[in-house]
Amino acid sequence: MKKKLLPHEAPEAVDPLDRDRFPIDPWRLVELSYDSSDLGTTESLFAVGNGYLGMRGTPEEGRDVHSHGTFVNGFHETWPIQHAEQAYGLASLGQTIVNAPDTALIKLYVDDEPVLLAKGDVLEYERSIDFREGILRRSLIWRAPSGRRVRIETTRMVSFKDRHAAVMTMEVTVLDGNVPVVISSQILNRQDGGDEYSPKAASGGDPRQSAGFGRRVLIPKLNYCKAGRMMLGFETAESKMTIGVGAQHQLSTENVVDQVEMSNEDAAKIVYRIDARENQPIRLTKYAAYHSSTAVPVPELINRVRRTLDRITVHGPEKMWDEQRIFLDDFWADTDVEFQGQPALQQAVRWNLFQLAQAAARAESSGIPAKGVTAAGYSGHYFWDTEIFMLPFFTYTRPSLARNALGFRYKMLDSARRRAREMAQRGALFPWRTINGEEASAYYAAGTAQYHINADVAYALNRYVSATGDVDFLLDQGVDILVETARMWADLGFWRSNGDDAFHIHAVTGPDEYTTVVNDNLFTNAMAKNNLAKAAETLQAMQHVWPDVYRKTVRRLGLKDAEVEEWAKAAEGMSIPFDETLGIHPQDLHFLEREVWDLGSTPAENFPLLLNYHPLVIYRFQVLKQADVVMAMFLQGNQFSAEEKRANFEYYDPITTGDSTLSAVVQSIIAAEVGHEEAALSYFYGGLFVDLDNSHGNTADGVHVASCGGVWTALAFGFGGMRDFDGQLTFDPRLPEQWEKLTFRFRVGGTRVRAELSQDVYRFTVEEGTEASFTVRGRHVSVGAHDPVVIELADQGPRLKTYDGRSPMLGGQREDGSVITASVPGHFTDAAPGLLFES
Repeated sequence: MKKKLLPHEAPEAVDPLDRDRFPIDPWRLVELSYDSSDLGTTESLFAVGNGYLGMRGTPEEGRDVHSHGTFVNGFHETWPIQHAEQAYGLASLGQTIVNAPDTALIKLYVDDEPVLLAKGDVLEYERSIDFREGILRRSLIWRAPSGRRVRIETTRMVSFKDRHAAVMTMEVTVLDGNVPVVISSQILNRQDGGDEYSPKAASGGDPRQSAGFGRRVLIPKLNYCKAGRMMLGFETAESKMTIGVGAQHQLSTENVVDQVEMSNEDAAKIVYRIDARENQPIRLTKYAAYHSSTAVPVPELINRVRRTLDRITVHGPEKMWDEQRIFLDDFWADTDVEFQGQPALQQAVRWNLFQLAQAAARAESSGIPAKGVTAAGYSGHYFWDTEIFMLPFFTYTRPSLARNALGFRYKMLDSARRRAREMAQRGALFPWRTINGEEASAYYAAGTAQYHINADVAYALNRYVSATGDVDFLLDQGVDILVETARMWADLGFWRSNGDDAFHIHAVTGPDEYTTVVNDNLFTNAMAKNNLAKAAETLQAMQHVWPDVYRKTVRRLGLKDAEVEEWAKAAEGMSIPFDETLGIHPQDLHFLEREVWDLGSTPAENFPLLLNYHPLVIYRFQVLKQADVVMAMFLQGNQFSAEEKRANFEYYDPITTGDSTLSAVVQSIIAAEVGHEEAALSYFYGGLFVDLDNSHGNTADGVHVASCGGVWTALAFGFGGMRDFDGQLTFDPRLPEQWEKLTFRFRVGGTRVRAELSQDVYRFTVEEGTEASFTVRGRHVSVGAHDPVVIELADQGPRLKTYDGRSPMLGGQREDGSVITASVPGHFTDAAPGLLFES
């Protein structure tokens, strides 16, 4: 784990990557030298996927690796959660994504020696993934211990066009004389220990990793290998999910080849023994197909695999590559963010956006796991990450993907209703972490207690409908979510009269998991207020605009008029904590009564705190894992004044550890809004390089997809100044002085607009569709298909003294002369603040 830098500590450089090894390329991630010291990180960085199927960037030859992994979204095993002390309502059944049978394995032997990069000499090496073509490529020259050299060129692609398909190629050319070459192409059940596989995450005590099973998971049901085609079928032992996997081979060479085929219950193998002649290439194309189900028998899945292989092998890999390029051309037309004269920044941003495509493009009937399909981190679970960090990107650029994710939440609604009843609540309670819709969080204080998940889902739904105008989705599915989540809040909260009637919500946990089971958490209350108000507004609108649909909804959900009135009243009376003395919003009712944690005196090796201190130690202090009040100010920004935002940010920022990768991007957005430009940049770069620099030390467990989504949000909403409250799209930009120009795209209804922000002007151009309307710094703007609009900017908003990451309210003196005492002093300085990573 790298040293944790506080926001005011300056690093050596903004660009943390080793550019001799990873050169700058605006459209590719390229590795120019092999290094076995960070295999886990690079396996995640070079993973390929489409949202349904993902393959880690492990070498075709199978070794050396950190952890092999092929993942099918939603394909999981269940296991009983063993609580030290059982209590009613605790989550009882864990869910963990299963490492699916590996089709990427193509072992290679030259002159009777296995080609392993850690042995022999790697004379030339390049590995790359081009974000425009979506293909992982590797080219190398390897010299065997015998002195023989061989050129190896490989490709690997998971198809965006066909969600069930992947294609791999390997071309081998012997450069020194005639030698025997053996290619062993396999499908292997690594989940249950094949080929020396053992899940590294099965131990270590890090809750961010995946749990191991310690038993057989995949029960063999079928194996087949004949005529260049091999297939395996399995059923999971407990969840009873099924999977069918197959591969078809095409070998092309002028050399003499002998072919052997074999299979057993856990593996299938085709071995090509070749008398290779010098400079005579051997080209193998391997097509793969995966189909999974919650109920379909294995033979039926194998038939689907067979049909998929029949289809994709007809025209060769070139057709699949062309289709991949077409898909990504469309993706980048909608989503690309451009920087003028900053290729390193450009490369990093596009890598992050590409990860969002790989995590969600073909997720469809599944959710979006926190790690996408790049690894088993967080056990493949879905969290609030989807709604709060990923869906803004999709809602404003690729709205169909946002609708898919929200539709998946709708499918969970019955399970959420059951969970609410189990928790003695009306309505529905969405699980904090899940794959199949059931709560899988064993630690309720930082899991089930995060009731805000309900409001997060409702928020994303309302934002989607507002941005797209998709009323059909709202009336068909969305209204059920709004009603059931509002019912839960109305039942969970209570009225208390203490001079003025107020609606309170107690015993909940907000986004900050270092402060748990509290009363009147600011974030929870602010989001619940919005959830209740929007549900009431929606039902009232339906009653007048769509009366027939309203009547059907009332009958279907057993809705009473008094309920809707209750929601509106509870929203209006929601308790929003505020401290008049400090002029800030307490994170919860008693937060300010705690002692402040002295982060400056905490040893670097003790971060993250959750891995080095007992929870009770952490819970006693004012210390944050991630932005909480600051997040509320972003999502519900129209409920806070400019003065409150600045005061809140300056109070909470110094006591936020950044132990969560979800924090930096949000802190960047609000820092930009309140005028702390350098802090905004610091946090932005911290979020941007979370995985590329492995700054949190756990990229090996998978890409932090939520942080990738937050990167786009920080650019569009933070520096671009975009906001969308109550259906009113506005812009108030904060372009850093160091940046010459920022260009991004967003959609309003069916219209795609290109926004180009420079220091002097904001230019808006319709790229697709008819017209769009919004406001820029209070000025109404209407952009037509052939009528770009240019807004002159007098300035970029307030630019305060450079913020050093410390709070004037945690120590020192207020403007009125009163003294504030605390364990962490603070002030402003003209010195440049630091970043959240170290070069």
